[in-house]
Amino acid sequence: MILYPAIDIRGGKAVRLLQGDYARETTYDADPVDAAMRWATEGAEFLHVVDLDGAKAGEPRNLDSIRRIAAAVECPIQVGGGLRDEGSVAAVLDAGAERVVIGTAALRDPAFLERVIEAHDERLVVSVDARDAKVSLSGWTETSDVDVADAVADLGRRGVSRFLCTAIEVDGTMEGPAVDELSRIAAATKAQVIASGGVGTLADLKALAAMSALNIEGAIVGRALYENRFTVSQAIEALDAR
Repeated sequence: MILYPAIDIRGGKAVRLLQGDYARETTYDADPVDAAMRWATEGAEFLHVVDLDGAKAGEPRNLDSIRRIAAAVECPIQVGGGLRDEGSVAAVLDAGAERVVIGTAALRDPAFLERVIEAHDERLVVSVDARDAKVSLSGWTETSDVDVADAVADLGRRGVSRFLCTAIEVDGTMEGPAVDELSRIAAATKAQVIASGGVGTLADLKALAAMSALNIEGAIVGRALYENRFTVSQAIEALDAR
């Protein structure tokens, strides 16, 4: 399994939100490039970058930071946040991202999703995030009545090959991932699934690695790394237990 250290950018800084709440923010690095270089130096294979300002605005707002991160590290990065049209997707790829992560637009604009799949295929990740098992949209500011596993199954049938799934109620809490919900989601699709939310200990990562769903390809970790609960190399070793 792949470890994806998270770098969430808001106001040009590396921050973390608690349960997706923009009012409960902790700043960890004044420059997100510092976080990227730290994780890369410790051995990160892939970085997960989120433009939180873009997620709320519906268009990228931190392209300069993304360019500087991509230039500063050798490992690839995937970037999400406000990518709701082809111009935004192209801008992020041009800034140096290896993959783009789209969320709201994938669920609301089937024609756009079809075009992005056709154009980018393996470079596309679709984020299907949930609060109480219901899909959340628009930077986690709206909750729908769509079951997250049903959404993943439908999008998989439409050609999505990789998902990122976050249980918002545990995101940033470090109280453990939503393993049962993740199992239900993974069972709904043959696509690859990246788990996000709740990891606080190496035992949490080992629990993810021990899951029977082999299509869970990796885990995103943010706050636990920033708060030195464990190192990137220790996390990679825990996930290698599979």
